[in-house]
Amino acid sequence: MMQTPQAIGAVIRKTRKAMGITQKNLALTSGTGLRFIIDLEKGKPTCQLAKVLTVLQTLGIKVQLTPPSLSGEQ
Repeated sequence: MMQTPQAIGAVIRKTRKAMGITQKNLALTSGTGLRFIIDLEKGKPTCQLAKVLTVLQTLGIKVQLTPPSLSGEQ
């Protein structure tokens, strides 16, 4: 489960490397900057969410949000 910026960055880095994509090419393809990709892969907690989601989509990484079950729900 990805619950920290570091865990998300590690998945992004692992996926990018497995696909044979450089950080520079990922930055160009996702419309971000190289510095952003470097910071994201290092787990910088202040990376902009919209850009993170764009990078995830560019790499084909799916994000699933599962709300908690609330008592009284039918």
